[in-house]
Amino acid sequence: NGAICVQPCSPSFHGETSFVCEDRKWQMFTDACASLDIQSLFQHCTSCLVVAIASFSFCSLILSIFFFSSLQRISEPDFSCIVPDILSSPAIPGNIADIVELLKKISQLLSENVNREKMQSYSRIANHILNSSIISNWAFVKDKNASSILLDSVNLFAGKLLLRNGSESIQEHFISTKGYSIQKNTSGKSFHFSMEFNNTGNITGHVMIPEEELLKLPKTSKAISIAFPTLGAIIETNRLDPGVVNGMVLSVSLPEELRHILLTFEKVNKLENVEAQCVGWHSTERRWDIRACKMKSDTISSVVCVCKHHRRTFKSFSILMSPTMLRNAVLDYITRVGLGLSIFSLVLCLVIEGIVWHHVTKTEITYMRHFCLINIATSLLIADVLFILSAIVHNTALNYPLCVAATFFLHFFYLALFFWMFTLGLLILYGLLLIFFKITRSAFIATAFFIGYGCPLVISILTVAITEPENGYLRSGACWLNWYETKALLAFVVPALSIIVVNLVVVIVVVVKTGRSSVGEGCKSQDLTNMIRISKNVALLTPLLGLTWGFGLATIVDSHSLAFHITFALLNAFQGFFILLFGTLLDRKVLESLR
Repeated sequence: NGAICVQPCSPSFHGETSFVCEDRKWQMFTDACASLDIQSLFQHCTSCLVVAIASFSFCSLILSIFFFSSLQRISEPDFSCIVPDILSSPAIPGNIADIVELLKKISQLLSENVNREKMQSYSRIANHILNSSIISNWAFVKDKNASSILLDSVNLFAGKLLLRNGSESIQEHFISTKGYSIQKNTSGKSFHFSMEFNNTGNITGHVMIPEEELLKLPKTSKAISIAFPTLGAIIETNRLDPGVVNGMVLSVSLPEELRHILLTFEKVNKLENVEAQCVGWHSTERRWDIRACKMKSDTISSVVCVCKHHRRTFKSFSILMSPTMLRNAVLDYITRVGLGLSIFSLVLCLVIEGIVWHHVTKTEITYMRHFCLINIATSLLIADVLFILSAIVHNTALNYPLCVAATFFLHFFYLALFFWMFTLGLLILYGLLLIFFKITRSAFIATAFFIGYGCPLVISILTVAITEPENGYLRSGACWLNWYETKALLAFVVPALSIIVVNLVVVIVVVVKTGRSSVGEGCKSQDLTNMIRISKNVALLTPLLGLTWGFGLATIVDSHSLAFHITFALLNAFQGFFILLFGTLLDRKVLESLR
């Protein structure tokens, strides 16, 4: 039981099929056999020679740029040229996975100026794999999050739909998209869907934007709604939830100002003993969220839900260590204030260090200490600025190649911060333990640069090169490292926590050395002085060695705890301020030089 057997596909297909042994019988587990060739589809579509997509094993940034170049070469105003080949292919699990990946790339790279023709072509491709007759095939798709990825991709692409004359409607059997212009002087806006579920008949869905919500609009905006009669059943094929989706899935893209909408679902199963519950799909965590919607009314035939449209908030600083991205106003406030103060403090720190540099670096050990401090401040300053920019990139453009680039440099500079704090820790040990061993300034600088920037660069490049070809570099909902699919976040968490452990040992050594200096003196006043000196050393070293980042372990163990996220953000979003305070302003030689 549990043994896995992998078998190649027949000659007309590429890929492989996996089987698992259950109760002494081989059961199909995943089927990645596919007949579609995405590269050849684009070659048929244009007279240009398309060679870019063959580079799937190469670096992610190059892949994205080449893929984008290939797509841009298509001569037609939309991608209808590839639709016939896709619709003529069998909707087997391997082809489903390839089509989901294709739709994801189109959404990321070709979602500008989505006109009716583009949306029709996109909907026809999606409709092919949403057909009620092939729902069971989704159970054998290799990526168990494929249905969620499809939903995110469709939402992203349809959200860019251009409205002609104030409205648009694109209808297929298993996906329907409608859009309307909305403004504050209208008396409420509604979308009505009536769609085929299987061969038993139609089911309906209704989206209503209340008039009091429309009054919040400062200008004419648009609302896009998408109905999926079969997506709920498709999501169920890879989930073990006790409940079933008893109606269509409705997705709504609204302006930021709107908060509440009413959704009416006709039930598929209209039995009296069927209990209903209103839920929303949590795309980041790939699960149904009971907090997203509340039930307003429940009858035998239908349910009315009141759903809350979450405003986009600034991503919390705790996302750097946590698998889960919590949205909370307090976290938002702490992150904004903390990063703002941190950036200002780090700029001031670098200015002060530049002013007093020649006065405080007269000995080798002080030169090395301030050299580390400047690089710590520089790395954290750039990383904090990139954190803000990456949030802006994701919230405004949703530009995939730019998001990959932002994540790469964000990963690199936060790693550089930790490796420079590690270098400072080693320097402290050198000053305490290797008193008679002298290291030259040039040797120290070369070693420090190798550790401080060389190691982070290697880790960052390996992370993007390994995970991006499988589209597992970025997480859903933010420009930061993936967790749920590839665990790319471990490429930051593991080095960071390892360095924190080493630096904690450094602090313990400092405390022991400080304590020994007054052993035997006995006087209570001297004991008090000793305790104050130890406490001061710990307070000075904690932000400079990044010990507060260790609390990130709590956000990994319990990623849904708001208290842990707030504590982590409070301790670390303000790190730049504490570096200025303890690393520069409380340094006696710095203060003497400023006078």
